Amino acid sequence: MNVDLSDLNAFIAVARAGGFRDAARAGEMSPSGLSEAVRRLETQLGVRLLNRTTRSVAPTEAGKRLLDRLGPALEEMQSALDVVNSARDTPIGTLRLNVPVSAARLVLPAILPDFLAAYPDVQVEIIAEDSFVDVFASGCDAGIRYDERLEQDMIAVPIGPREQRFAAAASSVYLDRHGRPEHPRELLSHACIRGRFSSGMINAWEFEHNGELVKLEPSGPLVVQIGAATDLGVEAAVAGTGVICLFEDWLRPYFDSGKLEPVLESWWRRFSGPFLYFPSRRLMPAPLRAFVDFIKASNDASSVSQ
Repeated sequence: MNVDLSDLNAFIAVARAGGFRDAARAGEMSPSGLSEAVRRLETQLGVRLLNRTTRSVAPTEAGKRLLDRLGPALEEMQSALDVVNSARDTPIGTLRLNVPVSAARLVLPAILPDFLAAYPDVQVEIIAEDSFVDVFASGCDAGIRYDERLEQDMIAVPIGPREQRFAAAASSVYLDRHGRPEHPRELLSHACIRGRFSSGMINAWEFEHNGELVKLEPSGPLVVQIGAATDLGVEAAVAGTGVICLFEDWLRPYFDSGKLEPVLESWWRRFSGPFLYFPSRRLMPAPLRAFVDFIKASNDASSVSQ
């Protein structure tokens, strides 16, 4: 039997208030609306639930039994709805982010620990991959991408450093043996370690200096999958296999330790930093809204400090 929940709520309100007028004053329905709802419920159940006189309204025996059983159940239902309503404004739950491996390694470590400390009831799940998937169809709340890879009709918020560089590097042993190139085209005669996306695409290497842009596709003994095997490519460069081109921030620890030597540093090309993107500000999950606000506050603080 399908019973309208609003009719049940009307019956409970009238029974507890002891009258239609008092129940109407406490709620949003008129006395006539409440009366019609109770009458409809009684007709559907086939039993009288309220005894009505000109002076009072009181539950029948059947009405008392129904009230005793329904009251706690509806209160529990209301509590459940209150939890959902509070989740709209209170950061509770899981935030799923789809990000490139480079962002997981170079951007999020400076952000997530402070965010998680500020919102202890939020759990963040990171899906790191470099294939261009539909992050929302895969069940994620938001994604991180670089501007040229942003999906249309998305809201984008800057996240992390606003400018980065691609750096070329090799071990001193390799460069002592094969020479230090002075122009990017000389890399065509060097052993180069390339990266391939899971889609199969291998990006060209781009360099820029004093307005001169050089784009080339060098060759070499090793090709690694971008993201999943990038560290293997770096370690091969450290071992003297050849020249690698990668995010400067990824290679910076190897420069600082002396394991790798910068190559063609004056030619390293700059590019804009990544963005956090999501489909709409309407009905945004509370964990995502908290994360977006946290990123914006961090961006504002960075701009002030500069």
